[in-house]
Formats: sequence, C-alpha cells, structure tokens
Amino acid sequence: MADRRSPRDTGSPFERRSDRAVYVISVAAELSGMHPQTLRIYERKGLLDPARTDGGSRRYSQDDIERLRRIQELTNSGIGLEGVRRIMALEAEIKELKDLIRELEEQSKAEKEKIHKHYRRDLVPVSQAVVLFRGVTKR
Repeated sequence: MADRRSPRDTGSPFERRSDRAVYVISVAAELSGMHPQTLRIYERKGLLDPARTDGGSRRYSQDDIERLRRIQELTNSGIGLEGVRRIMALEAEIKELKDLIRELEEQSKAEKEKIHKHYRRDLVPVSQAVVLFRGVTKR
C-alpha cells in the first residue's frame, strides 16, 4: 500500500488521524455493522469514496466508518439511498458554510482590533490636549 498522506499531514506516520485510510473492506464492514457488499453498493451509489491502494484495493478511514454509521442511521429511519445522498450532501455543505462563517468572524474580529488599535494611536491624553485658559484679568 502506498503512503498517501495529504499535504496538510505533517505529523508522524504513526499519528492517529481520522482521515487516514487503513481498514480493508472486511474490517470496515465489521466496524460499521454492515456486509462488505453493502459498502460496495454505497460506493457505486456515490455515498462513499474509499481510498485505493496502488493495486486497487479499497482502504477505509475512521471518517469513512463514521459516514457508514450515519448512512445506516438514516436508512434505519426509513430514508432511501437517494434521500440519504442528498441529506449528506446538505450536511457537508452546512459544515463548510459554518466553517466559512467561523473563519470570516475571526477575520472580522482581527480587522476590528486592528482598526481600534489605530484609533487608540490617534487619541491624545486629555492632560496634553487641553490648554487651560485662565482668561485675562482687567486692571
């Protein structure tokens, strides 16, 4: 099996990561409580996209196992595979949008802080800015 580490993977090869494809189909099926043929069907239907070795063997990650459990949860509640596919696509889109909102909020906060720091530099302490006028006394 070739080491297919993502560009963001800078850790040790022994580091546990949920997106690292390590399980063969029989283990993934057992961990998800499904038959291996069910996993193949889900892949054909576009519900799952396991990694492949150079030899073409499927390898499943912990994220894939969680996805299989989510599929099982939805199908057990009476939703068909096309409905499951749509729900999961919407859930993924919602997650991306939430991540984008969080990122934009952080950027906005950083910009506000930068602007406030700029304003603070323009402020002059009152004791330096105000010249007291005592007026002219008449004689």
